[in-house]
Amino acid sequence: MSILIKNALLDNKKKDIYIEGSRVSEIGSNISAEAEYRIDGSGMAAIPGLINGHAHAAMSLLRGYADDMALDEWLRNRIWPLEAKLTEKDVYWGSRLSCLEMIKTGTTCFNDMYWHFHGTARAALDSGLRAVISSVFLDTFDEKKAKEQIRESISLLKESKGYGSRITFAMGPHAIYTVSANSLQWIKEFADKNRLLIHLHLSETEKEVEDCMKMHKKRPVEYLDDLGFLGKNLVAGHAVWLNQKETFLLKKNNVKLIHNPSSNMKLCTGRVFPYSGLKKAGLTIGLGTDSSASNNSLDMFEEMKTAALLQKFSTDNPVIMPAKEALSMATLGSAMALGIDAGEIAENKLADILLIDLKNIQMLPRHNLISNLVYSANGSCVDTTICDGKLLMQGRKVDDEEKVIEGFMEHAEKLTG
Repeated sequence: MSILIKNALLDNKKKDIYIEGSRVSEIGSNISAEAEYRIDGSGMAAIPGLINGHAHAAMSLLRGYADDMALDEWLRNRIWPLEAKLTEKDVYWGSRLSCLEMIKTGTTCFNDMYWHFHGTARAALDSGLRAVISSVFLDTFDEKKAKEQIRESISLLKESKGYGSRITFAMGPHAIYTVSANSLQWIKEFADKNRLLIHLHLSETEKEVEDCMKMHKKRPVEYLDDLGFLGKNLVAGHAVWLNQKETFLLKKNNVKLIHNPSSNMKLCTGRVFPYSGLKKAGLTIGLGTDSSASNNSLDMFEEMKTAALLQKFSTDNPVIMPAKEALSMATLGSAMALGIDAGEIAENKLADILLIDLKNIQMLPRHNLISNLVYSANGSCVDTTICDGKLLMQGRKVDDEEKVIEGFMEHAEKLTG
């Protein structure tokens, strides 16, 4: 497929963008190449597709089901019991709705951890999105469960190769309080051998830290370092309860972090992401929404605003996370964390591109495009979503939208009815 976008605003200049296959072939003025699709970008701004660095897509099925609860109670009494009933079909339709929401709000890639890998993978494939997907590895310190999960991981790696280049398999150990040390070490060896990312919840709550201190006499990052688990292929979600030594260890091992401000506030994890210290240390930081059950939105525009405002409010420093940095976290930061050749619009980069409607009232006036994107826009400002060089939405219309909603509602109602 080829797409020619004419006269879009790119870096505050009118440019043409020519896409061949899955990549940007040329950026310039007055490009006259033939294209299967020609888009008038007048009155539009071209920005990179947003990348959701930490998600559980199928949990759209549980949106609004368990709100206003403490994290431990939320997980053990509401979420986990219902998740035990999920089928692969449930996960498929829950993920399809989330993919639809992400397309309509400008997300072109997401990093997911959930049960029934194939349900999420098929949903992402059918929706046209890019995804890094891990199946939850959770052995609850049971040796029999660990062996079962190891066998499943080996099988899933082989099976995942049939989904093509947009779908990447990753290892998904849930957390240090649900996965044994032996399993964590096996996961690390397996991931390193097969060049896989590892997606982990890390230092999300004070209780996690306290329990780790009681069990191991070490804080979570120190414990993982002693296991030899830390490394450049580790993508850690949350990471709010960190001290200076842990920050040093994370940087030393080139661990990537994903900030989830809305979820952290809603579940009262008790501390604000230590952005200033992590930035100073030079860590790669991306942005994520977490799940629809703990956010409850997958709109990355809202997440950028929340991230920036929370940092300003909590530190009494209005310049700590300027709009440009918030946007970078949601694009290039998450791309670097996931090893995706995207996050910016440039020649030879993956063609994951959004066209923003500059006539949308939330984009007016046009004093500063980036400020508007972060502080006033939401996903409804996205007119066109392109992923991997394919049009997923144009004029805010997505193919099969009604079919997706119908299929989702059938499964959601059965699950919680």
